[in-house]
Amino acid sequence: MIDAAEIISAGHGILFVTLDSLRYDVAQDALGSGLTPRLAAHLPGGRWERRQTPGTFTLPAHMAFFSGFLPKLPQPVQPTRLWECRPPAFKTVPAETFLFDAPNLLAGLKAHGYRTLCVGGVTYFSRETPLGSVLPDMFDVDRWRPEFCSPHSDSTRHQVDEALALADACNKQPPFLFVNVSATHVPHGHYLGSSTDTAASQRAALAYADTHLGRLLDGLKQHGTWLVIMCADHGDAYGDDGFNGRGIAHPAVFNVPYAAWVHR
Repeated sequence: MIDAAEIISAGHGILFVTLDSLRYDVAQDALGSGLTPRLAAHLPGGRWERRQTPGTFTLPAHMAFFSGFLPKLPQPVQPTRLWECRPPAFKTVPAETFLFDAPNLLAGLKAHGYRTLCVGGVTYFSRETPLGSVLPDMFDVDRWRPEFCSPHSDSTRHQVDEALALADACNKQPPFLFVNVSATHVPHGHYLGSSTDTAASQRAALAYADTHLGRLLDGLKQHGTWLVIMCADHGDAYGDDGFNGRGIAHPAVFNVPYAAWVHR
């Protein structure tokens, strides 16, 4: 069990990575095929948990995440939540859960002295539209450039460079560092030299991102102990039962990879 309340009370860093649109079965296949060795070295037990997302596309999933609702296990009994908004008086919350008395996690962490940092990926973090400003507005600092977005074949390298720079600059306050990895979001067919997006090309995108995510994890060690949460916000259907895309009630969309650990 991770004692998030103790970790945050101690002022340790928090890294939250969302692998945008990454299906659970694709993540598992890449792991089993040895295509993600850097992640395999860090995942608890060397595996992903299969969890179910609270949202079927980027915006509602992240709104839920930042409100305290991370993906849940597909079972009746759930593990202790990492964080939760202060509930009504009649509800009892385990001591290991970080309670924030604020409308969202980011505001709650700010009240505890954290500096909240966002490295955007998909266009919901781009500020190119009014809707694309909703999520970035929650953070103290947000960064997005076109080369962070999925059409760019080296997006994760650019995102990790930015994330490490932000962490290096955050000397006086504990950081909450959020990275939305866009490489696994469509379009990713170009990782297989194709214009068609498939589960295979998403697997290739994850294999590409693995090296840079490993570099991110290695680079953060110089800043002490971190609570790391890594998951997908939702999956994508690629013709499964005739369905394509996201925002639909299909297992390929609901089932996401999840992992959390203390990183030293």
